[in-house]
Amino acid sequence: MNIAVNTRLLLKGRLDGTGWFTFETLKRIAMAHPRHRFMFFFDRPYSRDFIFSGNVEPFILPPQSRHPVLWYLWFEHSLPKILKSTGADIFVSPDGYLSLSSDIPSLAILHDINFMHRPDFHPFFTRIYYRHFFPKFASKASRIATVSEYSRNDISNTFGIPSEEIDVVYNGASELYTPLSGEEKVEAKKQYAGGKDYFIFAGSFHKRKNVAGLLDAYECFKRETGKDIKLVLVGEKMHGYPLMEKTLERLTFRKDIIFTGRMEPVDLRKVYGAAIALVYIPFFEGFGIPVLESMCCDTPVIASNRTSLPEVAGDAALLVDPGNIRSVVEGMIRVSSDESLRRSLVEKGRVRRKLFSWDITAALLWKSIEKTLDPEK
Repeated sequence: MNIAVNTRLLLKGRLDGTGWFTFETLKRIAMAHPRHRFMFFFDRPYSRDFIFSGNVEPFILPPQSRHPVLWYLWFEHSLPKILKSTGADIFVSPDGYLSLSSDIPSLAILHDINFMHRPDFHPFFTRIYYRHFFPKFASKASRIATVSEYSRNDISNTFGIPSEEIDVVYNGASELYTPLSGEEKVEAKKQYAGGKDYFIFAGSFHKRKNVAGLLDAYECFKRETGKDIKLVLVGEKMHGYPLMEKTLERLTFRKDIIFTGRMEPVDLRKVYGAAIALVYIPFFEGFGIPVLESMCCDTPVIASNRTSLPEVAGDAALLVDPGNIRSVVEGMIRVSSDESLRRSLVEKGRVRRKLFSWDITAALLWKSIEKTLDPEK
């Protein structure tokens, strides 16, 4: 079988949630199925780290598709030609974009459709593209996969796709995320927070991640408790986020906020593992990989009570309302003050994390690929 894959988001040193999904699942699938030919379609020079096995054949398709006009050119002009010339039997798209100009069976992986509910999370032309084309992609897809039951129901209800045509393939976490020893925690605190205790946020500084709300909650937490606890923010800005910048400028305790930039798993493990808690309060999330990564590091979790996060976290997180700063502040006070609560969240996280792994994800995604070609499977 000739399996064509959209691998535009495999960017060395710049993998985000969808990028990690692509990396972890394709690595396992390609290696587990050596008799099949996998054609990886990149939009720029690629790293050999992403050519996982001898049955992976890379292609570079121009133009580099990083804004709506170029997305259209890549998917509607460059992609259909190469799908036809290479004899592809199926097209798999981990970021959900499809070619409306190709009749090859296609599997679209839609992680979430936040842009249908909160278009204000995105720049003007991006939101126009998403809201125009993604309903068409969903209708065009031979089959859809997504990363939570929440997203499956949302896609089905919003786009009118029968739920039986949508497969849930939960995300996983890298095996690198493991608990730290006591000595490692001390060293991590010294390295990243001047030896102080700290909360952590990990993710892109996208508007929907509600980092501005987290900053406001942290300011209130500091004023009310007086505790010498830092806030470590791991990630990089996306799409412009003026509200976050304005919020940061007016904070009294901004000197206690530490920005690390993007981090690779080997370093992120250290920052997770030494934190008092992850505070992850997005307005909209298809899965929420940092929640699972934190559980794997024995780090307590404070999470949003919206969209997919209660489904992923189960009883292993303290859920708060991301739209209510008071709710977030009280969660931070409770977790920082109550050692027994932290122990309880860690113990529940150890149980919860066993439900998710990239091996499971890859196996389920392979079943989706098979069902895309043969719905009776």
